[in-house]
Amino acid sequence: MVAQYPDISSVDKEFFDYVFEQNVTIPLKSSEGIVRCNVYRPKDESKRYPCLVTYGPYGKDIPYLDFHAQSYSEVNPEHKSQHSAWETPDPKYWTSHGYAVVRVDERGLGQSPGVLDTMSKGTSEAFFDSVEWAADQSWSSGKVGLLGISYYAGSQWRVAALQPKGLSAIIPWEGMSDYYRDRCRHGGVLSNEFIRFWWNRQVLSNQYGLGGRQARNWGPDTIDGDLSPEELEKNRNDQNLDNQNNHFRDDPYYASKEYNMDDIKVPVLSVGNWGGILLHLRGNVEGFTHAGSKFKYLRFCVGRHDLPFYYHEQVELQRSFLDAFLHGEDRVGWSTEGKVSKIGLVLRKGDVGHNNPEGEQTFPTRSENEWPIARTKYTPYYLTHAGQLTTEQPEYTSTSKLTYKALGTLKEPQLIQFTTPPVKEETEITGHIVAHLNVSMSPYLGKTVPTDIDLFLTLRHISPAGKEVFYTGTAGDGVPLCKGWLRVSNRKVDTTHHKHRPWLPYRDYFSTSVLPVLPGEVYPVDVEIWPTNVVLEPGAKLVLEVASGDTQGCGTFQHTSSVDRSEAKFSGKNNIHFGPKFVNYVTLPIIPAAQ
Repeated sequence: MVAQYPDISSVDKEFFDYVFEQNVTIPLKSSEGIVRCNVYRPKDESKRYPCLVTYGPYGKDIPYLDFHAQSYSEVNPEHKSQHSAWETPDPKYWTSHGYAVVRVDERGLGQSPGVLDTMSKGTSEAFFDSVEWAADQSWSSGKVGLLGISYYAGSQWRVAALQPKGLSAIIPWEGMSDYYRDRCRHGGVLSNEFIRFWWNRQVLSNQYGLGGRQARNWGPDTIDGDLSPEELEKNRNDQNLDNQNNHFRDDPYYASKEYNMDDIKVPVLSVGNWGGILLHLRGNVEGFTHAGSKFKYLRFCVGRHDLPFYYHEQVELQRSFLDAFLHGEDRVGWSTEGKVSKIGLVLRKGDVGHNNPEGEQTFPTRSENEWPIARTKYTPYYLTHAGQLTTEQPEYTSTSKLTYKALGTLKEPQLIQFTTPPVKEETEITGHIVAHLNVSMSPYLGKTVPTDIDLFLTLRHISPAGKEVFYTGTAGDGVPLCKGWLRVSNRKVDTTHHKHRPWLPYRDYFSTSVLPVLPGEVYPVDVEIWPTNVVLEPGAKLVLEVASGDTQGCGTFQHTSSVDRSEAKFSGKNNIHFGPKFVNYVTLPIIPAAQ
């Protein structure tokens, strides 16, 4: 199959500070066909170099400046060059520090022919082949590292679990590890708006064979020539449709993307962003937790998802980790058990505003030895009918309920809020959160009977001045502390699963796990809220928001599908019940002050 594609590669050894090889062919071993890559390597050809491989859909030849001009204008100048590309390591910097960089166009995208099928089993296998290819090249030392943001991070978990030859370390920087739970179906609810935006702007626009790319400053046109609209459609699997048409983890579409995190054995530096409350954060934490690596570390950062990766101090962190396992130069002690702290926290204390890199860099940091932090005091805060959150369990002699409309939207939110008293002393919350609620639904008179409930939970921080504190979200928007979701028909918890923990209930999300939701029946549910950190100053308060749809802070990550959240299935009234048998609470991970 390789022969049908011409060799279109070129080599430039003069113009740049490094050797630049463009459109190099990588034959695929796990399937038919090829992918193409760019190779950037130091000019001294008497040496062999460890290699950093990225494999993704955004176009190896699309300049960062064209892909996102505003972001590029704010990137650390140390990481700007003619070959800078969105969410990937800059070749000029890394070649100057003794690394080769291999940037691969994912199959069906850019200059790589084949069927476009993002995040699929085939994608991971082609990535596997690319890693092994890089390890085998004459200029390669045989050691390969993976480094990149978002898509270029999430794919690392899956390929590392395949254990390709030569893979020596990974740095998944803000990268989901659980396709179903982290990205596509939050608590079983389809996160359709981001998938649509991402697919149309960043993926479909770069499909192999799509004409007019160069005219739009979206990289060069396909060198092999354009494909017809009919051929383009035939050569892609649309993530919008795939996620809409599949609902459960045991559906073949989702099941094909599953893997065992324990199969990851290479050293891992997982970096999550506290502001990534709708896509990557959970995956970075869970990936670290369940990876089978002897040397694994978890670090947290703050800020937009595109900028901290290039901060000087963060790149020093990346390079020291990669040098330890790819160059054999361990300046810090990453490869010595117990020498480097497993956990590195950024503590969100005070209100510095959002999308404010200078202010965010004033947040204090702290090291810990484990996750969750061993001294955590899991403290229940009880919801009351009067809208309070209190550490004292209310005593009920009768039952009552609070009611709100189902199918709330971002423009017309339907919600109930519960507020703590002002804290009396500085209080740190760091870790996983679970809300236990007693809920029901009821139909409107003369209307159809709903058959399910969607719960959207948000935890908000109110400063001592009475102002909500917003943090920097993925795209620079202001976001609250954290969010959580649950489709009540998916409420079944598998307490026998090895990943089940009191602070993080485990759900299979199987088609066989679905439970009925009947009008008037009260269902106790445990809702996973994504991990978070905040240091509350004296006088600050927390607000727990229970809603029936997206509320402030969701940004582009909205759950608006009229197919997934239809009027027929969800329209009605949602209720939270209170009484002797209906105790509601949210369990917060309180970190005691240092003695």
